Amino acid sequence: MNHKNAQTFCNLFDLFTLFYICFLIFIFLSTFISELILLSLTDIVIITLPECSAFSDIPEEALTKVFTYLTLIPRQPGVKFIIILDRRLDTWASIKTALARIAASFPGNLHLVLVLRPTSFFHRTVTDIGFRFSQDDFMKMPVVMLSSITDLLRYIDENQLTSEFGGTLDYCHSDWILLRTAIESFAVTVKDIAQMLQSFGTELAETELPDEGKIIENLLETHTEKYRKLKDAIRSVSKEGRNLLSSLETTGKQDDAQWDIKLDWETVERLLAQLRDMESAFDGFFEKHHLKLHQYLQLLRYEQSFSEMDLCLEHLMNQEKEFSTKVSTLAQTEQALKRMDSLESNAQEVMSRAQILILHGHQLSAGHHYAMALIMQRCNELRHRCDTLSTALQSKHSIFLQTHQLLLCLGQVQTWCDEGAYMLANQLVDKSQSKEGAQAALRDIERFLEGAPPNLNSGPDILTIEYEAVLTPQLQVSQMIQNRQACLRKLADKHVRPIQLVAPRPENPPRSKSPLFSPKHGKVSTDHLRCFQIEVIHDFQESRSCVAYSVDGDDSPDLLKRHVMRELIETERIYVEELLAVLLGYRAEMDNPTLSGLLPPILHSKRDVLFGNMPEIYNFHSRVFLQELEGCLEAPERVGACFLQRKESFQMYECYCQNKPRSESLWRQFSDCSFFQECQKKLEHKLGLDSYLLKPIQRLTKYQLLIKELLKYSSDCEGTSELQGALTAMLDLLKSVNDSMHQISITGYKGDICELGRVLMQGSFSVWISHKRGPTRMKELARFKPMQRHLFLYERALLLCKRREEHGDGIDKTPSYSFKHCLKMTAVGITENIKGDVRKFEIWYSGREEVYVVQAPSVEVKMAWLNELRKILTHQQKLLRGLCKSNLSTSLNFKIKIEPKMMQNNSSFLCLKSTFSIVKSKEQKDVNSFV
Repeated sequence: MNHKNAQTFCNLFDLFTLFYICFLIFIFLSTFISELILLSLTDIVIITLPECSAFSDIPEEALTKVFTYLTLIPRQPGVKFIIILDRRLDTWASIKTALARIAASFPGNLHLVLVLRPTSFFHRTVTDIGFRFSQDDFMKMPVVMLSSITDLLRYIDENQLTSEFGGTLDYCHSDWILLRTAIESFAVTVKDIAQMLQSFGTELAETELPDEGKIIENLLETHTEKYRKLKDAIRSVSKEGRNLLSSLETTGKQDDAQWDIKLDWETVERLLAQLRDMESAFDGFFEKHHLKLHQYLQLLRYEQSFSEMDLCLEHLMNQEKEFSTKVSTLAQTEQALKRMDSLESNAQEVMSRAQILILHGHQLSAGHHYAMALIMQRCNELRHRCDTLSTALQSKHSIFLQTHQLLLCLGQVQTWCDEGAYMLANQLVDKSQSKEGAQAALRDIERFLEGAPPNLNSGPDILTIEYEAVLTPQLQVSQMIQNRQACLRKLADKHVRPIQLVAPRPENPPRSKSPLFSPKHGKVSTDHLRCFQIEVIHDFQESRSCVAYSVDGDDSPDLLKRHVMRELIETERIYVEELLAVLLGYRAEMDNPTLSGLLPPILHSKRDVLFGNMPEIYNFHSRVFLQELEGCLEAPERVGACFLQRKESFQMYECYCQNKPRSESLWRQFSDCSFFQECQKKLEHKLGLDSYLLKPIQRLTKYQLLIKELLKYSSDCEGTSELQGALTAMLDLLKSVNDSMHQISITGYKGDICELGRVLMQGSFSVWISHKRGPTRMKELARFKPMQRHLFLYERALLLCKRREEHGDGIDKTPSYSFKHCLKMTAVGITENIKGDVRKFEIWYSGREEVYVVQAPSVEVKMAWLNELRKILTHQQKLLRGLCKSNLSTSLNFKIKIEPKMMQNNSSFLCLKSTFSIVKSKEQKDVNSFV
């Protein structure tokens, strides 16, 4: 139950309690005041106190509560009350006592007290005399003594009086009590409902989330059952209120003059409206709580499924790694392929279930689950594991297939080689000496070569490269066939001598028809490669000379530098003139008597807030910096030293920028002031004062741009290093100003923030927080979506804050940062890479007792933060080493214990845990190597 609903319930409790107590006292006193009448005119309420002998016996406190209750019934503002005190059968002493008690107890706006004095002559005479001498006692209360009912009709119309006072009003006091009893009973019931809702809401809000799904299911059922019972009770009370409202409407239609039905109707209607508001607020709260609990159950089940699937995938990965690819026979290869098929089938089944789990995770994320980031991270991890496993299995399966194909090929080649060797052995040398015998032998060889296995068509050289030693015997047979074929061709050509032109014989043997004996591939000429390289280098040199020529054709760097210097000096002069115009045309005019009527008084005392330290900035630029820049016009190389020399003076801009939010707020409040319009008119400015108040910030950002332009045309020149230093100084100043403007908005930090050192970096990140214990860590990651935190990195600590938009409306909102955590850098370590997201890194604290998973907006931002964190931690390490060396120089009896578990994979372990224990050092030669 949120704070607003709880406050509403408390207000209802107070109101209902007051009404109910007064009502109970009223019911009790109605036994003594038998005919108490409450009548209503337009804005006057009549209270009748009839004859009652026991009136003086009523306790003072009880009478005050009755009057309080009666005055609280009419809720119109400015209601006046008339009391009719009927004492026709009483004495002056009773009248005096009654008037005194009314004066002391009545809390409302008492307009008139009409007293019907005793009818007997004696008591009337005593009353007249007593009232005449006691008028001073009743000066504060308007009292009129009436002799008869006829006198009463002069003050009140007869249709507003009952029959006992000569009126025509039909009034029944018991009916009125019944009506008020019903209304008050309904109010008390509404109060009870409110208490029940508040109690149940507190129970829901304080419910601890368990780690077991069955307990969560029981919680959901229990909460739902209680919610239904409360809803039934609310419906019952609402029905009671509607019936009461209907009864009031019916009574009002029958007799509008009986009493003020409209007043009671409004009371019941207001109670029904409050009941509806409470019901609506509670329905919304329960719906959110129920949804969150249901989503937590979904997340718990998803985490369990993810853990089981992760174990299955890890088991499959281990099986794949243990699957050896070393096989030597065809039977082993076929057996390995069968086992691989079985493993792939199991993996496919597991990966199918993993895909279903990933799809379920996407469905949860599409339903706006509060732990969407964690679920998507799990989905990405599963997808990555499945892809890795699938790729590994496919690669290993491909290896087995290639091995199987190779072994089949080897079997065919072996058979072919055996047949070839047998063929060569069976060819008779005597028969091959003749031309016909040689040709017949060649034909046998060619027919045999036509039946060679297809994989031998690549040639012996390529086969040797591909299969190396495994085909060595087969390739030897092939070489034998090639040699035999060459010899037979010589014998076949020896007997044929036709007259013909013979080309010079090549060095290599003639090309055979068989692809097995194709000539060796010649090597590419190195001279050709060398010429190509020379041409490429020549073309590159020519392109470089062309580029150099085009650069030389432009303006010289010195001339370009002077152009930039002129722009720097000219814009500086304009800047100084604009500052002077603002100070004279606005700030000084606040003291002008002729314009004092146009200036709000509060602005006169807050001009330092509006203009900040602009006078100080103007004095610096007009008296110092502009003159130094003008002295650098003919020597641009000195401008870098000029900026570095005045580096500390530029810190005044930090004060100006820190004051800028207050200045803007003040300007927005009085921007329509006639004073500013008159000053703008005199200065003939087209823009308002707010535009000129931005000039210092705009000028500060302009300097670094102009310095960059000077650096562009100052390479390898005098003063380049000073220019680079000036650029670094101005960029650091801009960053320092920006960081300090954020720092002043930190709220809730207990301590001196200056003790943390200088602000190095600041920025917004998504952060998950976990502890060392597993269940606690899982609960924290599951229960909350990533927190948006603004981090401030100081030299000695890291602050985690929550960004809040508290001031202003719309785009004018200024952020503030609510302090949440402070991590001392002496106990901080970092883990640079987190699996599944390249933008994440870990910051762990106190030996991983607390782990903060930080997600940067981009990889560049992450690397910038890691660099700064490394610098701080490295500096701390050096200080620690120096301390250790100092201690060891006096006594070599200390040893640093570094916990192995702190050395994480892919981590930058830069935090040394200094736990010293006294030991005897065995090696004293190199005391610096112990770290």
